[in-house]
Amino acid sequence: MSARPVALVTGGSRGIGRAVVTRLARDGHDVAFCYRADDDAAAVVAAEAAAAGAAVLARRVDVADADQVTRFVRAAEDELGPLAAAVTSAGIVRDRPMVLLDEGDWQSVLRTNLDGTFHACRSAVFGMVKRKAGAVVVLSSVSGVHGNAGQSNYSASKAGVIGFAKSLAKEVGRYGVRVNAVAPGFIETDMTAPLGAEVVSGLGERIALRRFGTAAEVADLVSFLVSDRASYITAQVLGVDGGLVV
Repeated sequence: MSARPVALVTGGSRGIGRAVVTRLARDGHDVAFCYRADDDAAAVVAAEAAAAGAAVLARRVDVADADQVTRFVRAAEDELGPLAAAVTSAGIVRDRPMVLLDEGDWQSVLRTNLDGTFHACRSAVFGMVKRKAGAVVVLSSVSGVHGNAGQSNYSASKAGVIGFAKSLAKEVGRYGVRVNAVAPGFIETDMTAPLGAEVVSGLGERIALRRFGTAAEVADLVSFLVSDRASYITAQVLGVDGGLVV
């Protein structure tokens, strides 16, 4: 084990999670990250983090499965050391109007986005409380703050993440553990890639900065929140949306 602080990231093989893994590695963290299925993408991310000097643990994990998450967190602490930070970025979408949602579309989004956040935090925060130090960042969305047509399942899951984060922050603040939520708007990731140029242009007109954000810009905020620079910030929901919601 090195003297570097250890960060754990869920959903670390793509999108915002990938940007968080590589940013925290550059910041001086060793990083444990999990991913659902793409071994090749995970290997690329692991190599990028290692090139920044980090010790890296990458595991295939279904965050909806509590036992898998528990084993992953235990392996991270056994191999890298006690967790200084945890970032929950694993998430999926199954968009359609509510009246057309089937039970599977509803449950899969809630299980991954909300239950997965709970599973990761429950396992990671236990040791932080014992050590009386740590920072947690959960990824929500502007959809979780304001709702979005066609995303009742996704919005419900991300609103739940916010309520969870605020409650957890009140529980563990007395032990020196901080918990914050980040609510991205439209970010250039594989989730927004299927949108056509015309749709992107139309959406861009709703954003004050007239563009989608980048995963790296979200990772910049996460980097700040897990650092000592944010030592008096907890129980907050911070938007990264370019002025989409004003």
